[in-house]
Amino acid sequence: MRKFLFCMAGVFLFCMAGVCAGQASDKPVRMACLQGDLHHLAFWVSMEKGFFDKQGSKVELAGIFRAGPEIMTAFVGGSLNMAYVGEAPTTTAVANGAAKVVVVAQANTEGSALVVRKKGEIRKLSDLKGKTVAVPGHSTVQDFLLRKLLKQQKIDLEEMNIIVIKPPEMIAALRTDQVDAFIAWETYPSKAITMDVGRNLATSHDIWEGHPCCVLVSDSTFLKNHPAKVKAVIRAHVEATDFIRKHPDEAIRIGVKHTGMDEKTVRHAMKTVHFTYDLSIEGEKEYVRFLSELGYIRVRDPDGFVNLLINQELLKEVVSDNAQSQ
Repeated sequence: MRKFLFCMAGVFLFCMAGVCAGQASDKPVRMACLQGDLHHLAFWVSMEKGFFDKQGSKVELAGIFRAGPEIMTAFVGGSLNMAYVGEAPTTTAVANGAAKVVVVAQANTEGSALVVRKKGEIRKLSDLKGKTVAVPGHSTVQDFLLRKLLKQQKIDLEEMNIIVIKPPEMIAALRTDQVDAFIAWETYPSKAITMDVGRNLATSHDIWEGHPCCVLVSDSTFLKNHPAKVKAVIRAHVEATDFIRKHPDEAIRIGVKHTGMDEKTVRHAMKTVHFTYDLSIEGEKEYVRFLSELGYIRVRDPDGFVNLLINQELLKEVVSDNAQSQ
């Protein structure tokens, strides 16, 4: 009888372990994106069109954040598995040992703008001297672009007042003269234009043509333990990106729904955002070099760092699989 009970207990524990393992494998991938950021349209398209489910990946929106560094903090806290986020805050967080994430696909290139009051006194870039300019956060792509622009124009940082304001509050700050200019991701620059409040002094295309902007990232441990889940998300991301290109009107409808912006604004913003999943290795190296010059990071071996930060293999496999199936 004891032997029988012992065996049954063993079977019970084995079954429970199997159930737990099954539950662990069935847990949704916890993902995040940025508030009102059209750059992350592929995520919303995947959710709306069921691409995540189609590719065999259950996904849960675990947070909508107001700036990239906040997403990196969430990774540190263990609340995220994957996310759409800016390449600059990703690079800064990983280089400084604050977060352990890996870039697995590009989300977009370009798609930001430096905005000034439509009827204000700032007419050219040199007029920024002595002015207050808002950025979404330090080490964001937009902070990077502003500092790159100032260097190009030979404007000393000490001649300006750079402050942090989250994009949802930037238009109001510009309209009420709290700031003289702001730089943000789309759709906020386009909304300032359609509201007749602001105009673009420079787009990110003007500052750095073709620059990589947002990326799809995975927690390093999550990637190691669940490569199939990460690959499934990448497959959905690729499908969604292709969908945006082929069905722009429906993509705009989805963008309107998830940014909370009107159609006119989203259509205007779509003209400056280039959606792509192709990784930009040279673009990432540029981030590393310039962020190092700014003192945000210290990387002794840029090439080695980029090779560790960016995982190219999973995307290559997805693209190859898609080519073979066509």
